[in-house]
Amino acid sequence: MLKTLFYWHKKFPVWKQISVFSSATLVSLNFWITPVIGDPFRQENQIEIGEKTEAAFQAMFEKGDYKQAQNYLKMAESEDMDEPLVYAMISSLYYLDENWELLKLYAEKTIEAGENLIEINPVRGNIYAATGHFLEGGYIVSTEGPLKGAPKALEKLQEVFSHFEAAERINSSDPELNLLKGYMDLMLAVNLPFFDPAKAIETLEEKAYPEHLVYRGLALAYRDLDDLKNALEYIDKTISKVPENPEVRYLKAQILVSQAKDKNNDLSLRKKARKHFNIALAKSNQMPRRLVAQIFFEHCKNLNNIDQGKRPCDPMRDEIRDGLGTWGPSELPVIN
Repeated sequence: MLKTLFYWHKKFPVWKQISVFSSATLVSLNFWITPVIGDPFRQENQIEIGEKTEAAFQAMFEKGDYKQAQNYLKMAESEDMDEPLVYAMISSLYYLDENWELLKLYAEKTIEAGENLIEINPVRGNIYAATGHFLEGGYIVSTEGPLKGAPKALEKLQEVFSHFEAAERINSSDPELNLLKGYMDLMLAVNLPFFDPAKAIETLEEKAYPEHLVYRGLALAYRDLDDLKNALEYIDKTISKVPENPEVRYLKAQILVSQAKDKNNDLSLRKKARKHFNIALAKSNQMPRRLVAQIFFEHCKNLNNIDQGKRPCDPMRDEIRDGLGTWGPSELPVIN
């Protein structure tokens, strides 16, 4: 879901986003305003999604604590069996762990749960049927490659659009619909010339919720559109809402590094980026190992630019990435 959207661009430029339920997305989901009955997407006409599902969403997207989110999702899978959001988030975690067969299994479960929900709640049912097909597209591209898998993935994209259009015909102002569709449209607009990023940005700004995911999506979009001034503005808004999330600190570091490159390797900006890389890496044991490896690698390269060092960033990254277990290590390689 959002985390998957957040990370497809790192491996396959045609899906470049917005680094899904990455979170990126989709994807790192306690809100400042917590709906009474556990709906993170709506302030009015709220829909109960289940206590454990809500807790998983909060852990993943507010705290960036994937390990805690996974624990909640294990409970939610047996307690909230009819809630497709559960399967979408589980599938996204398997995407980050590059467990392709379990990604596919839970994408199928997302579609099934979404389709079963259509009779009761056609808006949400269609949202998650669309999401499941999108996740299946991620499986296809991941296992077959971007060239061979592209035709099949595009067929899946037609299924995605069909379900989103069905949801829009019923309630085009639904915040959950506009959050997920807004992220997806921005991802496509960054890569395909016939998609309009301005319309996708407007959808997020005016119709989507919660705010911290809206701001985060806009920061990612503006980063990928090379509008670093707006990217920095929106990542600062995101941090004001979810200051404990290590992934948003990582995103701010990325934006600052890009600004430094645009300003002839401005060391003051690189030093600011170093601060945010360090804040993110301080919580390495709650994030997936591969994500930690990437953050560490970019941090290492940034340090080499600050002091003209020759740190061996590649092997240190590989040491983290190829270690045992799903989660990042508590102790990272020594970087002097």
